[in-house]
Amino acid sequence: MVYAGFWKRLAAAWIDCLASMAIWMIYGYISGFLIVDQLVESAIAELHVDPTALNERLNDINAESLGYGLVFSLGMTWIYCAVFEASRIQGTLGKLAVGIKVTDMHGNRIGFFRASGRYFAKCFSATIIGIGYVMVAFTKRKQGLHDMMAGCLVISRDTDPDSVSAEQ
Repeated sequence: MVYAGFWKRLAAAWIDCLASMAIWMIYGYISGFLIVDQLVESAIAELHVDPTALNERLNDINAESLGYGLVFSLGMTWIYCAVFEASRIQGTLGKLAVGIKVTDMHGNRIGFFRASGRYFAKCFSATIIGIGYVMVAFTKRKQGLHDMMAGCLVISRDTDPDSVSAEQ
């Protein structure tokens, strides 16, 4: 049995971060164009440009865009992680790149709801100063707090599922 260690999992997380950034950039460009479009519409509608009013409108649009961006980011990351970890490849693109996968405690593929629970447990692992992630380096099965909460293992991609069950 080969459990995925801290550094391999960190490398996978960085790769996933880069993939998320690409999606964020697309979102940023689209929302930026929409903000400019709304400002132009406001200026045309008023037929004169009052700098104070335009600045207030820009602040309102930015606050609204930030809220949507936060919801988009959390939703996109959740769906990305849960769908990929519950899929046949059993991991995100980062995990696939470094040769690891997410399983249940018996080496089987996890479902969407367990993958979702694991994702939200990661949020908890992060809120306690990242201690939930650091636990990977020190636990017997290289589990983070979020893995323990969701009943999951992260193992090498070439690990035989029967060896996971035999080790129980």
